[in-house]
Amino acid sequence: MNDKVKILGIAGSLRSASYNRAALVAAQGLLEDGVTLELFDLEGLPLFNQDKEGQPEPRVVEFKKQIRDADAILFSTPEYNYSMPGVLKNAIDCASRPYGDSAWRGKPVAVMGASIGNFGSARAQLHLRQCFVYLDMLPVNHPEVTIAHAGQAFDGEDRLVDDTSKALIRELLDNLVRWTRQMRK
Repeated sequence: MNDKVKILGIAGSLRSASYNRAALVAAQGLLEDGVTLELFDLEGLPLFNQDKEGQPEPRVVEFKKQIRDADAILFSTPEYNYSMPGVLKNAIDCASRPYGDSAWRGKPVAVMGASIGNFGSARAQLHLRQCFVYLDMLPVNHPEVTIAHAGQAFDGEDRLVDDTSKALIRELLDNLVRWTRQMRK
């Protein structure tokens, strides 16, 4: 049996200095041997339009292919207005359509997030987890990685410097990898 695990990381922010992209980059440095984490940038993904779902744009086709090629998904989301960003919800919709052709179905998934506020994207993560139910994704539930006060958790060069957050991300990755391998059986 192949023991390697390929994770696709998706940041729910388009901001060039996104703390959530930086958290995914930090996660890349916390992986065990045989595990890879590739990032997909949501920049350029078109707005979902049901009239065009039968003829998806190349960026959507590429996105769905990368999801399907991955063994597991790791989302890192900020929190906007007590919820996940619209760009992330749009990406979820693009890759789940047309009906019956969802790239998400059966994928092991984990979620984390960073925010400048006190709650570290906890409410956004909750909304994102609600989507997993209909998408038939298989979530890792623990630990909850909520990086609060992100401006202090990352240095001026977007490197994660908070040791507690690093430890939680490592544990989340370990659990995601274990869960992914278990689902293969």
